[in-house]
Amino acid sequence: MTSESPPPRPPTSIACVILAAGASRRLGLTKQLLSPRGTPLLENAVQAALATPALWPVIVVLGAHASEIRPTLVAHPVLIAENPAWEEGMASSLRMGLETALTFSRDVDAALFSLCDQPELESRHLIQLVDTFLSSDHAVVASTYDGHLGAPTLIQRTHFSALAHLTGDEGARRLIKSLPPSAVATVDAPELAWDIDTPDDLRRVSDR
Repeated sequence: MTSESPPPRPPTSIACVILAAGASRRLGLTKQLLSPRGTPLLENAVQAALATPALWPVIVVLGAHASEIRPTLVAHPVLIAENPAWEEGMASSLRMGLETALTFSRDVDAALFSLCDQPELESRHLIQLVDTFLSSDHAVVASTYDGHLGAPTLIQRTHFSALAHLTGDEGARRLIKSLPPSAVATVDAPELAWDIDTPDDLRRVSDR
């Protein structure tokens, strides 16, 4: 008697949406172009996504300062989506990124949402999220740091409709908190707690 190998898992299409539309008002600088680690923050996020084989397409959502930021992306194979409603908050950029992903391909199975202001972000963080998603039945895989769920976060297609109805500046956190714990897997990434929103944040990151 011989045992048969399990059927191969169907290919999974995972888009990456990098949210980079904010005006950085508290910082007073265009944070997307700051280089506390030698590479502009947005370019670092793009490179991490492009180095993660399962992610395609990679979409960058711009808003404030789009004309200033756009030239820095020309060397990278990304889709750029300009969000005219960026002042509404993060949810509008999330919706724009998701719409762009589904316009690119109606077969997208999941979307990974990433930020542009985490200087310690590397492709290994995104690979962990993707690997956890592909090896489990969880609908959401979120990063954890400072005792809470945060970005980057990977969300299955079953929740795209809910994402498309988000409003304001909270992003997907409220949606994730509304799900049963069994639907959400987490990946510990304490270094991603370091983001840049204020001049003090920038000084702390630059001093590390």
